Amino acid sequence: MIEDYFRQVETLIAAAGIVHSSSLTYDKRSTSIGFIRGEIYFLDSSLLHLREFVNVEHGIERYMYAYHYQRPDGTLVFRYDNSPHFPTLSTFPHHKHEASETNVVAASPLDLQAILAEIQGLIGVPTP
Repeated sequence: MIEDYFRQVETLIAAAGIVHSSSLTYDKRSTSIGFIRGEIYFLDSSLLHLREFVNVEHGIERYMYAYHYQRPDGTLVFRYDNSPHFPTLSTFPHHKHEASETNVVAASPLDLQAILAEIQGLIGVPTP
């Protein structure tokens, strides 16, 4: 059920030691389909904008996703998404924008857990 997936996302964010706060909205479209949109704020003041349109009826299928991570000043660090606008990439439609809108590389589809791990590697683990 989509509510279970929504709870998994909340649990994942709550368990991430690099998260300062988050503001997400969950839109249940059916018992197995939902849309998540919002922001996750990190301890170093960086920010992740995220969107996921998912179906959890048979596993987790992300119809649409975008994970846009930026520095505190708003400059892009990376964005993973599956918008179908780079058909020559081997992983089409999945791709990653690296540090600019014009530097685009092939990328496997990722989930929020992988994105949070990548961000943790970039900002480091907070010390208690």
